[in-house]
Amino acid sequence: MSLSAFDLAYNELRARWPESTEERDVATPYGRTRVHVYGQADGSPLVLLPGGSATGLVWFANAPALGERYRVHAVDLVGDAGRTERRGTPLKSGDDLTAWLDALLDGLGLARTHLCGHSYGAWLAVRYALHAPQRVGRLALVDPTQVFAGFRPGYLLRALPTLIRPSEARARAFLAWETADINLDETWQRLYSLATTVPGRKLVVGGRPRAADLCMPVLVLLAEHSRAHHAVKVADRARRTLSQGEVALLPGATHHSLPLTAPMQLNDRLTDFLG
Repeated sequence: MSLSAFDLAYNELRARWPESTEERDVATPYGRTRVHVYGQADGSPLVLLPGGSATGLVWFANAPALGERYRVHAVDLVGDAGRTERRGTPLKSGDDLTAWLDALLDGLGLARTHLCGHSYGAWLAVRYALHAPQRVGRLALVDPTQVFAGFRPGYLLRALPTLIRPSEARARAFLAWETADINLDETWQRLYSLATTVPGRKLVVGGRPRAADLCMPVLVLLAEHSRAHHAVKVADRARRTLSQGEVALLPGATHHSLPLTAPMQLNDRLTDFLG
């Protein structure tokens, strides 16, 4: 059987990861989950959750540096495009997502880990840290959405065509609008755009988690020019909300240009915080 355009783009971006990267398919009640594992075998575990349509491969520009210190586990999200299967127990709510992550960490043998998420992945990371705080050492949130504030109405209007009638062209136009003059990696851009068209893709969403109840150190990195929300307002709210929070703006970044652009400043912030 010939590979789809999405699969070809997926394989092409996978080849950009370090040669020693391992592919693990972890059994969960919700289906087998694909995890890209890289880094020091004895390094502190770090689980990376991507934004919607990005797949775990989006961390390709960060993995080489992070893997020098940590054992990186980049996850293809359940319900999204990628190599994670949707089989078994129905995926209906945020509680299902946290149960899925419980099973995933069990399967990876991680009793405790640092957790980092971008966008939708950050929302999921916060939900999980509230659900199982004993399993999360430090929590890093990269331009989190639906955590400290909602989306800008203009952002939702621009995203609407890709949700109602998804196509590669519409997704590319949306990326071009949000990232402005930033030069995105072409392979990832193609993967993201094709991911929006994958049949059966359905992300579970929910309300804002109670971030004020987080009991571990939290790093919030916001894209200075994010069109998903007002970064300065979100930064102010995050500082007022978190009891153990560290908040910073990433200069020049937009929501969808992260985490693959400006990886050095992002990696430096993460390693300084995670220790």
